[in-house]
Parts: sequence; structure tokens; C-alpha cells
Amino acid sequence: MAAGQNCLVTNDWICGEYLRTRGQELTDATVQHIWITAVSVLIGLVVAFPLALLARRGRRFAGPVLGLTTVLYTVPSLAMFSLLLPLFGLSAALVVTGLVLYSLTVLVRNILAGLEAVPPEAKEAARGMGYGPLRLLWEVEIPLALPALMAGVRIATVSTIALTTVGSIIGKGGLGNLIGDALPSFFKAQVLTASVLCVLLAVAADLLLLGVQRLLTPWTRIRTPRADTGAVAEAV
Repeated sequence: MAAGQNCLVTNDWICGEYLRTRGQELTDATVQHIWITAVSVLIGLVVAFPLALLARRGRRFAGPVLGLTTVLYTVPSLAMFSLLLPLFGLSAALVVTGLVLYSLTVLVRNILAGLEAVPPEAKEAARGMGYGPLRLLWEVEIPLALPALMAGVRIATVSTIALTTVGSIIGKGGLGNLIGDALPSFFKAQVLTASVLCVLLAVAADLLLLGVQRLLTPWTRIRTPRADTGAVAEAV
């Protein structure tokens, strides 16, 4: 035990005693980080989808929509939170709103790219079967656009996990709170542990969403029998 406590006294980067004594603090920070990230990405999807549909209507709408989301992404995080402060105060809503605005650039562009990549013949066939615009969207276009859409969700989720740490400036940054609290005293074990957990969260979220994408788009895993084709070509 004394040896374990010594790593806190000597301020080592890797310290088992820190993990043992601060387990609840780490858990609470991780849960807050996941909650803020998940809510931000879900709200971002809800906002981005109609914006992508609007942008698809033509250049008249695509220019302003894509331009606005790009401009929002270029605003520094501290400036973004400062601009939103009068509306939301020092609350989690302030951080979530800022993260939603940042996610729109990736989400809108990927949703739009996925919808525009739907083969025209698939849409014509659906219309020939009597599909209306809404049914065509939900039963044909969205399923075929899922690979691009999910790619956007994965990128937005990973970037949101990173940006959530900035919320530590108002105490709503999940693991970023631990990093911010540890930096003034250069508490090595806390800085390293919180940083590693952020990385692990990003990797886990990306792998989880990749698994969801593969479940929702089984046709993308179908491979053409290239070996058989090659053998036939050689025989000919």
C-alpha cells in the first residue's frame, strides 16, 4: 500500500493508487462525457437532416446551407461558447448547443452526399411502383444513403468526443474537467488517465458505430467472386 501511495507523492504518470482512490470520480466524468456527446450528436442529426434535404433542392439552397455550416465550424470553441453564453448561461445546454453547431458541417455534407449518390434508376423504379416522395425518401433513398450517413455520424461522434473536453471551462466537459483541474498543479496521473479515457471513448464509439453500420447495410459486405471471374478469363 505504501508503495502504491508513493506514486501519488512522487507524482508519477502511471499510478494504480490514483485509479483505486478516484474510481467514482473517473466514472462520473466518463458518464457525463458520454451523455453530452450522445445528446449532441443525436440533436445534430435531427437538425442536419432537414438542412440536407433543403440543400438537395438546388444550388439556390445548397450554397447558403453549406456555407453557414462551414462558417459555424470555423468559429473557435471559446468564442462559440461566449456567443451562446447570454442564451444558455453556465449550463450543459451551452456545451451541447455548441457541439451541435460544430457537428452540422460533417453531418449535412455526408447526408447530402449519400442522398445524391442514390442511383437514379432506383428512384425511377420506385416511382414506377407508385412510391410518393415521402415513401421514396424513407424506404429507398435513406437506406441506400446509410453508408455515407453513418460515416458522417462516426466522424461527428469522434470529433464531438474531443470537443466535449472544452466544456471544462464551465465545468461541463466530462473528462475534460479532470484534465483542466489537474493542469495547474500538473497532476500527472490525472492528466494521463483522463486523456487515455478520452481516446478509448473515441475508439470504442467508432467501433460501435461501425458495427451498427455493418448491421444496417449488409449489402455493402457482399463481395463479387473475383477469383472465379479471373479463372474464367484465363480459361478464355
